[in-house]
Amino acid sequence: MKTRLIVAAAAALLAGTAGATDNPREFSTEAHAVRQVREGRDIFRYSTFGDEAFWGDGIGLHLALAGADNGGVGPGVSPATALAVGLKVDVDALPWQLQKAIARGKVDLDDPKTTLQLLKLDAVVGVTGFFDDKGKLSSMGIQCALCHATVDNSLAKGIGHRLDGWANRDLNIGAIVALAPRLEPVAAFLGTDVATVRKVLNSWGPGRFDAELFLDGKAFRPDGKSASVLIPPAFGLAGVNLHTWTGWGGISHWNALVANLEMHGQGTFFDPRLDDAVKFPVAARNRSGHVRADEDLVTAQLPALAIYQLAIPVPKAPRGSFSVNGATRGEGLFNGKARCAECHVPPLYTEPGWNMHTGAEIGIDEFQASRSPDERYRTAPLRGLWTHTKGGFYHDGRFRTLDEVIDHYDDHFSLGLDAGERWALKEFLRSL
Repeated sequence: MKTRLIVAAAAALLAGTAGATDNPREFSTEAHAVRQVREGRDIFRYSTFGDEAFWGDGIGLHLALAGADNGGVGPGVSPATALAVGLKVDVDALPWQLQKAIARGKVDLDDPKTTLQLLKLDAVVGVTGFFDDKGKLSSMGIQCALCHATVDNSLAKGIGHRLDGWANRDLNIGAIVALAPRLEPVAAFLGTDVATVRKVLNSWGPGRFDAELFLDGKAFRPDGKSASVLIPPAFGLAGVNLHTWTGWGGISHWNALVANLEMHGQGTFFDPRLDDAVKFPVAARNRSGHVRADEDLVTAQLPALAIYQLAIPVPKAPRGSFSVNGATRGEGLFNGKARCAECHVPPLYTEPGWNMHTGAEIGIDEFQASRSPDERYRTAPLRGLWTHTKGGFYHDGRFRTLDEVIDHYDDHFSLGLDAGERWALKEFLRSL
């Protein structure tokens, strides 16, 4: 019934647009797109791809969440602790009375039992709790939204309406996973010990993840810093060729890789590039490029998931967050003297086509690029840049501010920008 209503609404909307048609056969494409976007949204927000077999049954992360008083282990994770490590709560999943109680400070946010109640309500963004007949947390799984969604803080910090596609730069995924009582399977996969696994996970910090760790085993850069990278946004990807910092593949390739190899879902994944034992020793040893589950819970969900991600609109910069006059002047510099548009081609703000560059071309080291098949960095799309400034810029946050980014390119390309031009260029970037 809901699907019919949505299709009807879409039909009414399209009927009032230029070029609309009364031919039902031609409208079937639009109706199909509406259904796919809706299905993809549900997958993005709620599908675990069967990964509870790893996160719960395998490493027992649910036990650490529950705590010893609730049938788990350790002190448990209270809502206050969960919010502190970047987990978010969907206010629309909370009953109105509970919303009012939270707003009035009448809910105990220091009790892990409250976390379990939030999980029962399916209110923790990107996390699903599985409960037995007695109400005990028996397992848990994660979704795409864990890393690639946040909330608008409308009720309280960390509690609000969902913002799909936004990078969760508050999320300390490494610290959360390090709580799991059974990390032996991870250690065995990497060919190391549990103590080392916990050390590496705790080295990531907020807003960072290292997908390549489970392919090449390189936990740290040559300079001793963490090899993890910043979580990127998942909006504004329509028309963009490659969808990772280092260009592993298109959106469905990366979704399949992450769902199977990083989220540990139950599906099929094929990428023989991972057979390279020199470049990807961990992946080659574990046959990560040749995954096939007994029951594939991933592959059928990839089409709608990709369509939804491609449909997520780019958030507009808030009014008053940038100088309009400065941005107007900065746009001219962006397209001219500053040479930004040579790679960040409007309106995609990345190159149409193969949008990849060596470290030498952009004036940085090759470490992260060397961990990818093409050994290049992708030209990152810039729209919605204002939503993911926390943690810094570039794949690893090496530049703390936009001023540092502009100074880097000014020096690397000998642009000769004066202080006013740098300011105007920054205002334009903030406006995108």
